[in-house]
Amino acid sequence: MANTYHQVYLQIVFAVKYREAVIKKEWRPTLFAVIGNLINETNCKTIIVNGVEDHVHCFVGLKPVVSISELMKTVKAKSSKYINDHSLTPKRFEWQEGYGVFSYSQSQIDKVYKYIQNQEEHHKKQAFRDEYLDFLKKFNVEYDEQYIFQGMI
Repeated sequence: MANTYHQVYLQIVFAVKYREAVIKKEWRPTLFAVIGNLINETNCKTIIVNGVEDHVHCFVGLKPVVSISELMKTVKAKSSKYINDHSLTPKRFEWQEGYGVFSYSQSQIDKVYKYIQNQEEHHKKQAFRDEYLDFLKKFNVEYDEQYIFQGMI
């Protein structure tokens, strides 16, 4: 739409169901490329997708006409279908219900990019559970521990 300008940067974090460590290093880059393409197909902009064996971080430029919930519904459904269609896991693959989404300003792009880029190194020092709870606290997101990712607490 003419005369509509936007700048919405989001980090979206989601986990494998029960936080199972099934995203293998051999096919992880391919999965992240698939997820990046799915984000781009919604007319949003993939900045970086990365993660480790049990969860994924996506940093995106969101178009205001795309709802976060529809974006994630598409990304999670189609990426799990990709994993299952290619038999990448020994049993049926599923993402955990829900996700965390956190917004950033233009000045934070480089810092967030580097943070997501270094996920493997980061998780040698901090568990996903602690990382996720830190995000919720840092962004003052109210939460009920019983609804945090299944198998996490």
